[in-house]
Amino acid sequence: MVGGSGGDGCLSFRREKFVPRGGPDGGDGGHGGSVWLEVDDALSSLQHLAGYAEFAAESGQPGGAKNCTGRSGADRVLKVPRGTVVHDADRGNVLADLDALDSRIEIARGGKGGRGNKFFATPTNRTPRQCEPGEEGELRDLRLVLKLIADVGLVGLPNAGKSTLLSVLSRARPKIAAYPFTTLEPSLGIVEAPATRGEGFGRSFVLADIPGLIEGAAGGKGLGHRFLRHVERTRLLLYCIDCSAEADQDPLEAYRVVQGEVEAYSKELASRPSLIAATKIESEAAEERAAELETALSLPVHRISAAMHKGLDSLIGELLRAVAASRDA
Repeated sequence: MVGGSGGDGCLSFRREKFVPRGGPDGGDGGHGGSVWLEVDDALSSLQHLAGYAEFAAESGQPGGAKNCTGRSGADRVLKVPRGTVVHDADRGNVLADLDALDSRIEIARGGKGGRGNKFFATPTNRTPRQCEPGEEGELRDLRLVLKLIADVGLVGLPNAGKSTLLSVLSRARPKIAAYPFTTLEPSLGIVEAPATRGEGFGRSFVLADIPGLIEGAAGGKGLGHRFLRHVERTRLLLYCIDCSAEADQDPLEAYRVVQGEVEAYSKELASRPSLIAATKIESEAAEERAAELETALSLPVHRISAAMHKGLDSLIGELLRAVAASRDA
């Protein structure tokens, strides 16, 4: 990010008919523009900024004769999605956390314009031949990291049915297929619960689907750090555990792996409210596996099938109550 340079001050003297030896009239240079980062809620990624080595604001124009001040350079405003964290690439410290809809920050300040020779006139020096060059704009290397903001984060092993659940509960259209790591980028969806469904409905919440976790994700395996950071801002977690006969792991072991990776990544994140959903409950065998999981954990386990729209109303109701409680806390 490069702020615009200030314009140079002007060295000039008044020269008009009948005024052969006029005084100094050199104007100041214009200020350089600054680079700003501004939240745009319509954006969901930083993809539009990829591939650019530099973003620069406009430089100020030099001052002119007859006390004319140079035009200031225009600011450069870069739009970023809500949840963008700005790091100084050289020092590694966090400069800003743009987590509010009206967030805006000046990230590279423009240089001041230089002063013209009129500024340096004094009673003893009426014809100064001194002016200032404009200041250089601020140069700063940044690293932008996006942490999605959602009410509920879906976590689970690859192919646990998270993307299907997101697509059924919301209007989001994530990529869905029956093989691991179909989802490589997080997806957001707004779940709107019609008031006709009963008490507690008629409200909405934001649901985030992140790529599946594998054992060792908290240490960066399988791009775990890139995935887990997207649920850092969620109010609660929904553990999705595949209980079908085709599941790659035993449901209890799957839950322990996912819960363990979340805790290894952040104990504070693991301590947030959570619900457990047994997914793909489409047979008696799957129902039995879900019941065994509930008994082993001594925690409520919601039986759902996104494909068959089974158990979804009950799950939405529980999520709404949990989200409302976290908002009031």
